Amino acid sequence: MISSDRMAAVDVNAAALGVPRKQLMESSGNAVAREVREVADPGARVVVVAGRGNNGGDAFVAARFLDEYDVSVHLLGRADAIGTDIARENWEALRRAEIDAEEIPDSRALDLPDCDVAVDAMLGTGVTGALREPAATAAEQLNAASATVVAVDVPSGVDADTGRAEGLAVDADRVVTFHDEKPGLGDLDADVTVADIGIPAAAERFVGPGDLRGVRDDVGGRVFVIGGGPYTGAPALAAQSSLRAGADLTFVAAPDEIAGEIQGYAEDLIVQQYEGDRLTPDQVDGLVDTAESYDDTVVLGPGLGSADETLAATRQFLESFDGRAVVDADALEVVPDVETDASLVCTPNRKELTKLGGPEADDLREVADDVEALAADLGHVVLAKGVVDVVSDGERTRLVRTGNPGMAVGGTGDVLAGIVAGLFGTADAFEAACAGSYVNGHAGDLLYDDRREGLLASDLLDRIPEAIWGDDDV
Repeated sequence: MISSDRMAAVDVNAAALGVPRKQLMESSGNAVAREVREVADPGARVVVVAGRGNNGGDAFVAARFLDEYDVSVHLLGRADAIGTDIARENWEALRRAEIDAEEIPDSRALDLPDCDVAVDAMLGTGVTGALREPAATAAEQLNAASATVVAVDVPSGVDADTGRAEGLAVDADRVVTFHDEKPGLGDLDADVTVADIGIPAAAERFVGPGDLRGVRDDVGGRVFVIGGGPYTGAPALAAQSSLRAGADLTFVAAPDEIAGEIQGYAEDLIVQQYEGDRLTPDQVDGLVDTAESYDDTVVLGPGLGSADETLAATRQFLESFDGRAVVDADALEVVPDVETDASLVCTPNRKELTKLGGPEADDLREVADDVEALAADLGHVVLAKGVVDVVSDGERTRLVRTGNPGMAVGGTGDVLAGIVAGLFGTADAFEAACAGSYVNGHAGDLLYDDRREGLLASDLLDRIPEAIWGDDDV
């Protein structure tokens, strides 16, 4: 079972793996043609009603596979408004092949002929809401016809995730959906066929550029980094990377003895200082009030150190806080024993992972199931850092293989924590962790040819925006 949003991400990931969308459209169209052959003998009259998106493109391909049938294709709208290059190419292929195909500019020109099979390819899984003209009139005519109606991916007007329709929808007899069943299809009074169109399992298993779809156009919010004490660079890196990932404002809460040093790393940082040389329980109530008052996403841990009073303060903070937090470095130690209402993303390296109760392995891919079990036990998202990162919320688990040997340098984990926090303000914990891990590694990959093993964590900062927004095909 796969949601429409996730399916769109997997499509993009498949293309990044070398399986182009045009190839997937060819497979989808072939699957639709097979379904038509199941319900009608050669020579039967087949009417294809197509929209201007990739759903229509699938049907254009199907028409080419139905030479033994009397096929006509009816495009709702003008061909010059077809929305994607690959759908447009397949429309042109129909015309050059002299397959009966017409443009229907508006509902007044729509009069579908009698037929044995009607193919509904007006709207796909990514379109929701009430049908508009001329699709509404086409749906009325399809529903009034005596033909067997075969819907491509989802009946037009039906929400693929819920099975509900906002008004009129196509009443399909059969549905050919692709790769995996959509949640809402089980509620329909229709025979559903799930067609394998050649999307590799890796497009779901490995985080790819498609996983940025849910975060790249909806960023913002505030990030509150609680870090510093023995170390100053770590909180500064986390704060700067959260800004690069789209946070509107980032604040660093740090001891007054090092606040000026942290501020000196970048003029963009806002440092809120408190008395002392490390975090202690005395500061916790004020920090919780600040974070919750402004709905901040917290980064807890970079540079804090592991003094007993600091760990006690970390534990107290998590017990009191009920918002979003990325927990990193020394702060991870307290997570297994803390009861918290906060939504956490824990970002352990391999050594920290074992301290959390997780598996010990050089290759985290081999113990991905154990990381999933740990996440389920903790009740939080775990982003286990390794050559290949493993991200799990206890039910879903994905692998991230961006990154390179140069990123073994210190500080890249602090950058990662900040990226995840920057995305966490508008995405759920699992999505933010997956996307953040991918972006962190991708930013490093953009640098590796020039920097090799001389790459610095601070070098990543300038490449984070490109790693998130640089691919127009996402």
